[in-house]
Amino acid sequence: MLPVRLDRARPEPLPAQLAGAVRALVTGGTLTAGDRLPSSRALAADLGVARAVVEQAYDQLLAEAWVETRRGSGTYVASGGALPPAVSTTHARASAHAPAPAPEPAAPHASAPPTRPRTRPRTRTGTGTRPQPATREPQLVRLDAGTPWIDPRHLAGWRRAWREVSVAAAPRGYPDPRGLPDLREALAERLARTRGVQVQPDEILVTAGSTDGLRQLLGALPPGDVLVEDPGYRAAVEMVRAAGRGVVDHPGLEPVTDLAGCAAAYVTPAHQHPLGRVMPAADRLALLAAAREARAVVVEDDYDSEFRYDVAPVPALAALDRSRVAYLGTASKSVSPSLRLGWLVAPPEIHERLVRRRTVTHDTPPWPTQRAMLTLLRDGWADKVVRTARRVYADRAPRVASAMASHAELAGPLAGMYSTWLTDPAAAERARAAGRAAGFDVPLLADYCRSARLTGLVLGFGGVTDAELDRALEAIINGLTDGPGADAASGRAATGASPLRSDVLRTETSQNGDRQTSKEGVEAVDAASPVRPASPATPRAAGRTGRRPR
Repeated sequence: MLPVRLDRARPEPLPAQLAGAVRALVTGGTLTAGDRLPSSRALAADLGVARAVVEQAYDQLLAEAWVETRRGSGTYVASGGALPPAVSTTHARASAHAPAPAPEPAAPHASAPPTRPRTRPRTRTGTGTRPQPATREPQLVRLDAGTPWIDPRHLAGWRRAWREVSVAAAPRGYPDPRGLPDLREALAERLARTRGVQVQPDEILVTAGSTDGLRQLLGALPPGDVLVEDPGYRAAVEMVRAAGRGVVDHPGLEPVTDLAGCAAAYVTPAHQHPLGRVMPAADRLALLAAAREARAVVVEDDYDSEFRYDVAPVPALAALDRSRVAYLGTASKSVSPSLRLGWLVAPPEIHERLVRRRTVTHDTPPWPTQRAMLTLLRDGWADKVVRTARRVYADRAPRVASAMASHAELAGPLAGMYSTWLTDPAAAERARAAGRAAGFDVPLLADYCRSARLTGLVLGFGGVTDAELDRALEAIINGLTDGPGADAASGRAATGASPLRSDVLRTETSQNGDRQTSKEGVEAVDAASPVRPASPATPRAAGRTGRRPR
């Protein structure tokens, strides 16, 4: 029997309580890698709950890679290598509670297709001739990974929020450098409820989006490079370079075990951008151990964790160790990218440094934007939009997978508002060209890579209508099936053979001086992790990358 106690008086659902308790047992060292958990029937009988409660908790832990199942044997604590030293019991307890009148601004993008650019009206000149209207290329519908679906039925709430801004009293002088107090209080409640991060309102800094939060954070860190996943979020790379810091390219699917010489590591553990994998529990603990050893900060970009279809959202990495993790959140995926609003929860010593700097620089988002976001949270509008979008994504993701499965290889689990598909370079270029001919801009996976040599497509399905998505998929499939080698590529996708491998690992220095680890060859992978790198050829491969010349 597990030493677990469930409390029906708590507002937290019983499955979430049980999952949190098991996480705490693992991080606290009571359960170790390879330990067998009780069967769902036996544990349900011990706890006096329905078997479905235990099954839901186990499903959640399985999705987060804290446990693994063995056919005909049961459920075990994940054995992905020796677990690093456990985090403090304080943080373990925290993780156990995880779930989880100006002109009115334009409404966020909904189902309407983009407006075509207008041409300049014709006017007569002094010579009596008429100039031709200005010509522009047709505007493409971009299938990007960051534009959310906003149901047009919810736009009344958006307008109501801005009407409240128009009659609210603005603060006298410069606003609170940390952000609007009432907004920070609402964000603290939301983070505890949806992400398992227990914070006080005064520990939150309101920012102009996650990239702005990263910019401010980089300015408060000691000297050092920044490790960034590769492939990874391009805006984060540009922010690091703009701060005058070196970028350490780290393979996006490999654990980080060494941060020597780095001031920080930027990661997307809930949904690796853009490959889509959830960072396994063992990798999370290894990353935290490396950060503690190097006295580095782990920057967690929690950009779209709310959009899981199969299980509850994966708890944030910050719930495990607040002293080492700087948490970045954003309203861009749940409300609108045009709002330009986010939040930062930094480790205590960095937080104080940031507050002092913001007091001098007034580096905060505009008060009207913060006030509107407060109304959207208080009215439940943001939660409603997330629930609606989650249902839409849960419907669209399988449609994309059904269309693509026989032509390309899925890079990670279906979650969020996009999916990434692996193909050979020629097929990816054909698909992109076919998409453009049909009026769609299809992002290439190679554009997210710096040292990594992965090719394919990153297909966003949030910022389009159903009809646009169908037309885009038809064009993309036509591109993938039209060209030399298309049949062979379809055969590889159907049999699960991956076109990628990482059996050769090489350290390089790019022209801009970034430290990077590149890969050559082709990887064969299993169905559970389509692009998991093979065992590296050198003992340094899974940890440190190459060093930038000093």
